[in-house]
Amino acid sequence: MYSSEETTLAIAARLKRRRLARELTQQGLARRSGVALSTLIKFERTGQISLKSFVRLAIALQDEAALENLMHEEEFATLDEVLRSDKKRQRGRIK
Repeated sequence: MYSSEETTLAIAARLKRRRLARELTQQGLARRSGVALSTLIKFERTGQISLKSFVRLAIALQDEAALENLMHEEEFATLDEVLRSDKKRQRGRIK
């Protein structure tokens, strides 16, 4: 399992590769997305960005489909699984 820092840096590197593959400068992507240029530069360097800004960048890169896989709803294979999961948790437990 990766640390949160390793994960965010890897995502930032992937976004940078996609930006370059689409022949966009940082300034061009910032302008298209509405994200401040300084925010994009910081993200590509450190992996730190707000979720809202990250979503704007993904949309500007026409990569909304990648966002669909984040925290997606549970899929069920049988009716029994559906019935067992009928209770919606309101709170988590500390383990």
